[in-house]
Amino acid sequence: MVLWVFLVAVVLGFVEGLTEFAPVSSTGHMIIVDELWLHSRELFSEPVANTFKVVIQLGSILAVVVIFKDKFKQMLHVGKPVDRSGPKLKLSQVIVGIIPAGILGFLFEDYIDTYLFSVQTVIIGLAAGAVLMIFADYYQKGQRHTTMTVDRITYRQAFGMGLFQCIGLWPGFSRSGSTISGGVLLGMSHRASSDFTFIMAVPIMLGASGLSLMKNLEYFTVDAFPFIAVGFISAFVFSLVSIRFFLKLINRIKLVPFAIYRILLAGLLYVLYF
Repeated sequence: MVLWVFLVAVVLGFVEGLTEFAPVSSTGHMIIVDELWLHSRELFSEPVANTFKVVIQLGSILAVVVIFKDKFKQMLHVGKPVDRSGPKLKLSQVIVGIIPAGILGFLFEDYIDTYLFSVQTVIIGLAAGAVLMIFADYYQKGQRHTTMTVDRITYRQAFGMGLFQCIGLWPGFSRSGSTISGGVLLGMSHRASSDFTFIMAVPIMLGASGLSLMKNLEYFTVDAFPFIAVGFISAFVFSLVSIRFFLKLINRIKLVPFAIYRILLAGLLYVLYF
């Protein structure tokens, strides 16, 4: 039984790390893998199982901080003086980007946890998000990018991506898929959109994880903490690998291949589940 608990934690951490920053929905994939195979709700209470899926995102957050440590130092003015020879990403732009989803997530966190953590809602999110991604790529073909790097992002683009991030609160829609698509529609390159998406993920995911943990702390037992710790470490390790790989890939293949995968997965789930 103990080995199975750790296997469940490793697998869910692997799924989180592999899919958190690809535009395919990490939460959606964890719900799918858990409900169709792992059944973590049979090991722990439902609030603990749902909170686990949120809290292990802290492992992915740590991976983002490691990979983008120079950007965070620049924004926070830590270490050597900031090079002011050109535009630089500002902390205030990140704050502007996280405000919309931060407010919406705070107001509807209970509703999302209670009613949207299911395979049915994930299928809807996968399909709808795929349509947005395909539209963004085809729209971009007829446009010129005005923002090639994240350091040149404007406040309007930051806030616009924040609005698109709100859509990603729906499990299966994908936070990164919605924000990267939004960035492309707002004139940013795929790489610039991805970089800002990942950097913006740190405060928004910290807030979501912390809120979920505090609200459900009463349900945690001593037995649950090793489960969470193993999931955290697994998510961190696999996120380190997947983020580096994704950032090298996104400008080359764009969003359509991920959208096709999402549509195929949604169709397969519909057949299997219904």
